Amino acid sequence: MNPSLNPAAPHHLPVFITAPGETDVLMVVVAIFLVLAVLAVGLLFLRLHTLPERMAHKSHKLQFEIVAVLGLLALFTHQHIFWVAGLLLALIDIPDFGTPLRRMAGSLEKIAGIPPGEGAGETPDEVVAKITPAEAQGEDAVELPKTITLPRTPKERTHA
Repeated sequence: MNPSLNPAAPHHLPVFITAPGETDVLMVVVAIFLVLAVLAVGLLFLRLHTLPERMAHKSHKLQFEIVAVLGLLALFTHQHIFWVAGLLLALIDIPDFGTPLRRMAGSLEKIAGIPPGEGAGETPDEVVAKITPAEAQGEDAVELPKTITLPRTPKERTHA
């Protein structure tokens, strides 16, 4: 049986029209293009979404973890303010207050004669004041013990 064309149909059919039972090439090409387009848009979205985290990581920011958490919050909650806050934190340099404080503490330990790093140990419950025999020889030549233990008093608050 010969398939005959409808007399109203044109004699030259376009390429995308397939005969019954054959593979529709146009549909296969469009399906592959659609899958690649969805993957490309998803990759672009995730790259744009992780932009603040990558910026903070490249510049070794102190607030890198905060920026990463804000990025995850923005991803899972769809609240764009978290992404904007992460981007602003990635762009801002927070001053390093820790290094000067550590240097001051090290200098104070050196002045006090404490080995470096041991000044932050447990503080005793009592304060010990050492008096040398030369200091004890004052106006009243009373024999004082070499070490006097003073009870520690709680610090008074001067503000409300």
